[in-house]
Amino acid sequence: MSVLKRPIITEKVSSQNESGKYGFVVDINANKVEIKKAVEKMYGVTVADVNTMKYAGKSKTRYTKSRVISGKTSAYKKAIVTVADGEVIDFYSGI
Repeated sequence: MSVLKRPIITEKVSSQNESGKYGFVVDINANKVEIKKAVEKMYGVTVADVNTMKYAGKSKTRYTKSRVISGKTSAYKKAIVTVADGEVIDFYSGI
């Protein structure tokens, strides 16, 4: 199973790309060292810093005509990776 699941491409994270910070959704059990090695191997950049955040799943309820449907969204872990000065990660190169 891969450490990096997908890059985060939102307006807030994209504005941080100019300062060398990139966001990724990562495996919930991955630590900062594993995330750093995975980004360096996949994108060929030097990682200066890794910050992680864990998000708990939220309860969701939807009311339909026949019944109430309750569930929970997935929990996930987000990593903000700072690369060395002058280096960039291009997410759109493979498109």
